[in-house]
Amino acid sequence: MQAIQALEQRFSANHFDTNKPVTEKQIEQLVYLATQAPSAFNIQHTRLLAVVEPAAKAALKAVAFNQQKVEDAAVTFVVLADTQAHEHYARVNEQAIEAGLYDQQMAEKMLEMVAGNYADKPGFSRDEALRSGSMVAMNLMTAATAVGLASGPMIGFDPKALQQEFKIAERYLPVMMIAVGYEGAGNWPKKPRLTTEEVLVKDARPGQTHPFSQ
Repeated sequence: MQAIQALEQRFSANHFDTNKPVTEKQIEQLVYLATQAPSAFNIQHTRLLAVVEPAAKAALKAVAFNQQKVEDAAVTFVVLADTQAHEHYARVNEQAIEAGLYDQQMAEKMLEMVAGNYADKPGFSRDEALRSGSMVAMNLMTAATAVGLASGPMIGFDPKALQQEFKIAERYLPVMMIAVGYEGAGNWPKKPRLTTEEVLVKDARPGQTHPFSQ
């Protein structure tokens, strides 16, 4: 399936076919595609838990206010944002040097820029990690559609209970859960979207009054 088709056909699923599991290879493919998403300085803030084992699903369902799709989906991903990812930027920088993208001078400059943007700025670091995690999540859902799977993003869960149950350190913020599997019966079709005219100001310019000015 082409990317444009996947974007147009993706919908938020609540019902999954409980008789059709996904393979470990499929999970790895989804994560690989999801992590092609951009992040500032290529810091790559996002980490993921893939919950597939029945007892683990039951535990995850409990912290997700007993939403049945957690148990029915073949896998539920927990998308985590590392608020301290910038502290390990040296490793990313080394990869860029090894790939021939940076020389040593540029690498040192990038390290300085990352430190200046993130060190001792917890609020900014948190916001940036959440932005990056959201882009990875969208990539994952688009990729799932492209390979014939359904997905459903979830914000209905207790983040503290999730962190405690799955031993997640405080530095990792739960962005969302994404239930993934083969589509089951009973899902709503894709819901209508606002028109392009309702969400777009064409040729926006400074000082210009537009529908979003009030």
